Amino acid sequence: MKLSCAYAIAFILIIGNKVLGLNPVNRRTFFRNAGAAAVTSTILISPSTNANAGVDPNALRSLPVEGDNTGVETRLRQIELNKNRPEDTIDVPWTVLEDGVQYRDYRDGKGDVEVSDGSKVGVEMTIRCKSFATAQEPGGLKYFSTKDDTDFNELAFTVGNGEVLAQLEEGMKGMKRGSVRRIEIPTQYVYAAKKADQLPLPSEKNKDGKRRFDNLFKTDATLIVEVLVTRIK
Repeated sequence: MKLSCAYAIAFILIIGNKVLGLNPVNRRTFFRNAGAAAVTSTILISPSTNANAGVDPNALRSLPVEGDNTGVETRLRQIELNKNRPEDTIDVPWTVLEDGVQYRDYRDGKGDVEVSDGSKVGVEMTIRCKSFATAQEPGGLKYFSTKDDTDFNELAFTVGNGEVLAQLEEGMKGMKRGSVRRIEIPTQYVYAAKKADQLPLPSEKNKDGKRRFDNLFKTDATLIVEVLVTRIK
């Protein structure tokens, strides 16, 4: 293709010379012009390619954020990088406990320390109303998240102290630092936890969350709790 274009350009040059009455072009000149035209046509016709400097943009995204003393922005960005992983779409069966609470692990944690009775834990958490599921939010619309409803994107409590509903603590047992688990809590325990003031509440600025929380107790109050353990003592 490039060579044909080159000879065509050279041929046009020869015809042009004859028409304008310039010196005739011999065979050697013709092929010399063709070679020059081939170089020119290669430069003009060849598609450009993007330069690759060998830098992985995803590696840059894992660097610490300047001024992020609490590490919140860094953790959120790392969680974002791990969203939509192929292994998350695998149909893994849920573990069902005796009282009807069930959970599914989405990410294994690290270390030897596990959540158990007496553990002091820090977690990032999203709580969804299962009965308010939509096409965009099949797990249910959220009424609470540590990102939106706490100052440092963390909920801290001691397991077994009654600060949160016992069924949530039961569903968290065995988790390690960095692990992610989704826990489903049946409606009867959610109603009891509301009466005992053991449910995390949306902040005053979270108007949608407050409305969903109020409406939750007019229907099936089953909750889906997504938990990321950030620290254990």
